[in-house]
Amino acid sequence: MSKISGATASPLVDGPVRIGIVVGEASGDILGAGLMAALRRRYPNAIFEGIGGERMLAAGFNSFFPQDRLAVMGLVEPLKRLPELLRIRKSVINHFIDNPPDVFIGIDSPDFNLTIEEKLKAQGIKTVHYVSPSVWAWRQKRIVKIARAVDLMLTLLPFEASFYEQHQVPVCFVGHPLADEIPLQPDQPGARKQLDIAPDAKVMALMPGSRGGEVKLLGPVFWQTARWCLQQDPSLQFIVPAANSQRREQIELQLSELDKLPITVVDGQSHTVMAASDCVLMASGTTTLEAMLLKRPMVVAYKFAWLSYVILKRLVKSPYFSLPNLLAEKMLVPEILQDDVTPETLGQSMMKYFADPQQTEELQQQFTDIHQRIRCDASERAAGAIQALIAP
Repeated sequence: MSKISGATASPLVDGPVRIGIVVGEASGDILGAGLMAALRRRYPNAIFEGIGGERMLAAGFNSFFPQDRLAVMGLVEPLKRLPELLRIRKSVINHFIDNPPDVFIGIDSPDFNLTIEEKLKAQGIKTVHYVSPSVWAWRQKRIVKIARAVDLMLTLLPFEASFYEQHQVPVCFVGHPLADEIPLQPDQPGARKQLDIAPDAKVMALMPGSRGGEVKLLGPVFWQTARWCLQQDPSLQFIVPAANSQRREQIELQLSELDKLPITVVDGQSHTVMAASDCVLMASGTTTLEAMLLKRPMVVAYKFAWLSYVILKRLVKSPYFSLPNLLAEKMLVPEILQDDVTPETLGQSMMKYFADPQQTEELQQQFTDIHQRIRCDASERAAGAIQALIAP
């Protein structure tokens, strides 16, 4: 059997269990913190170490390096940091070989973590990978390495688990933690009150990404899209959640180079911003799942550095790149890529949500159906599956 069901909590284990974890992105830090809490309910004296972010550190994690040293994007860009990344990875591998944990868990960041997992598994250390790489979409030959590297794959989405079952890799679909966190019915009036937005306002959220490279490529086009939409409906308002102080500075600098637009920039609060909006123009990524769970109609756009795009275009097998469409296995929301990312194309797709309220309601119902499918108490299911691996 390749499929492993999430185990329920069994009697607590005496003595400290050592659990190695490496996360490379802020989203992985959120997953890691939730997983640590669920594992502590099974192993109160557990020791967690490796590489983690701020949430994990606050929960008592011992991080050998700052998590943000692993946060790189694209295909070409990581090459600039390759020597440092290789040094960090070698250090982590050596530490865990010399001090074997009861289990090692790589959270996302597959290009970094799968090599660690492969080396540790070869030494008899049990390994888990949490969050499937997009092996079903591109570079499918990676399944061979994954099979060598992991004792258990934990997937957030059901179609991912099906792929691993087909290739006889032990897998457990655990659901998505965000689906547990976000209510089935979002509170738009409450979100608008929190952001001081009138109940009857027409609001678009603009979200060009959380990384500097994304905002550089998408920000100017998004602001020009706002101008295009205003020409169609001058009553529109726009709100932008800046991921951090650096992104806020970058966004405000871009906006300062344009004639004044009714765009409000706020610090963080991306969920509140999306919940308060009527629709969202956004970069591809995990935020598309968040927008779907908040039942917000969206248009998804992305632009890559030229060389990254040329490489990806040859490798990608999936017909979709946004999570709502992948989960639905059909085109629920518009996806606009590379040279097609223009103010007019984006604006026309956004304005359709105001022009056809019935279609928008039908879309929101489909979002609700998907939400219910992936709401599975993910951290608990993941911890249960890991517990079964540690002590079968």
